[in-house]
Amino acid sequence: MELFPLYLSVKLALVTTVLLMIMAAPVAYVLAYSEFFGKSFLEALVSLPLALPPTVLGFYLLIFMGPKGGFGRLWEKLTGSSLLFTFSAIVIASLVYSLPFAVQPMRAAFQKIDQKLLENAYVLGLSRTAAFFRVILPNTMGGLAASAILVFVHTMGEFGVLLMVGGSVPGQTKVASIAIYEAVEALNYHEAGIMCMTLIPISYAFLLLINWLNRRS
Repeated sequence: MELFPLYLSVKLALVTTVLLMIMAAPVAYVLAYSEFFGKSFLEALVSLPLALPPTVLGFYLLIFMGPKGGFGRLWEKLTGSSLLFTFSAIVIASLVYSLPFAVQPMRAAFQKIDQKLLENAYVLGLSRTAAFFRVILPNTMGGLAASAILVFVHTMGEFGVLLMVGGSVPGQTKVASIAIYEAVEALNYHEAGIMCMTLIPISYAFLLLINWLNRRS
């Protein structure tokens, strides 16, 4: 069995998870504690990847990151190379596609915080930023961990979006899901089956961990 696609999937999932934990936290905080005009539009925008077929999302990302797209042109100007069909491209696609899987559990965890804790923190003179790091984060670690695991598992299983923007470049964008697809296309069911049986227990173990964390919280 070819192991590099599996390694690439794990690498992609780890990078996506770390970046999304940083990017999604302020979005989840705003949605949990703020009221403002257009909040419902932001909520819908964050959740949009859940409603769109992966190929639709992948198509627009393909245009956006292509040589004629704004971001693609900027990337090429800064780096001197094309963005499409690179590891960076599938990372960006994964960030967009997995965003709701990070934001929604975080938001739910933030909203479970006892408001009296926050009020006491503000009375004691803590700023919103200080309260976030000293009160909210320590009391939502279970929810944050569940969010991270959910993003990791979801990224491990991504296919359509990654195929649209990354293709199947060995060592760069050929992740496990794409390798399985190609093995099936080549009627190599043995290799496809082995890779599937490798992914199933990994995903199942992470889902069990999420359930355990949810029960604890």
